[in-house]
Amino acid sequence: MKFTFLPGEWHWENFIRVFSSGLPIGRFILNSLIIVIPACIFMTFSSALVAYGFARLHAPGKNILFILVLSTMMIPGQVLMIPQFILFRTLGWINTLLPMIVPNLFANAYNVFLMRQFITRIPTELDEAAEIDGLGYFRIFTRIILPMMVPVLAAVCVFTFSSNWGSFFGPLLYINDEDKMPLALGLQVLSSQSSSVQTPPWNMIMVGALILILPVLIVYYFAQRYLYESGMFAGSAGIK
Repeated sequence: MKFTFLPGEWHWENFIRVFSSGLPIGRFILNSLIIVIPACIFMTFSSALVAYGFARLHAPGKNILFILVLSTMMIPGQVLMIPQFILFRTLGWINTLLPMIVPNLFANAYNVFLMRQFITRIPTELDEAAEIDGLGYFRIFTRIILPMMVPVLAAVCVFTFSSNWGSFFGPLLYINDEDKMPLALGLQVLSSQSSSVQTPPWNMIMVGALILILPVLIVYYFAQRYLYESGMFAGSAGIK
């Protein structure tokens, strides 16, 4: 079999076939956006707020609490699957998008750690000058710290987008109705439509996979400068 990187003949009609295949591809994309957009906004802001508290506020036991927060990253996700499923079933959230939306509205340990390290590089003299001008902690955070955190905020937003946009296992556990599935799970339905004597529609599956990957590539392309400035790919970020 001869390998070619580019196809000898392009079939652009496959893009039309995907949207006319009977599957609600547009609905799949909308469901993915419903999951991703609140996560990008609220998780990023809440992580920044928690990170500011750990980096700037003084309280007894703060470092111990920070270590406890970081230790949650060592808990395997498989350990939490059954308790989470029982909790969401008790709340009546099964077969809704809420199990994918609500947990992603709050800060997680990795984002808090990343943002805290960035905030510690911001000179404390800025906070002191703002306190002299009469600003409280929250106004210092929103007016001084947050505008200087744009690189790391963008980095966290990109990682949150990429991890939630392609979410598959969570929707597989909690979603039953086809019209509530996100795009990644909807593509699996497309591949399982074939019978034992009929091969899967690989042409449409590949188009669907391209639709799934393309937004992530676009986001990474436009945010790569912020990823570098946040210190993700360097030893230190610095304040520019």
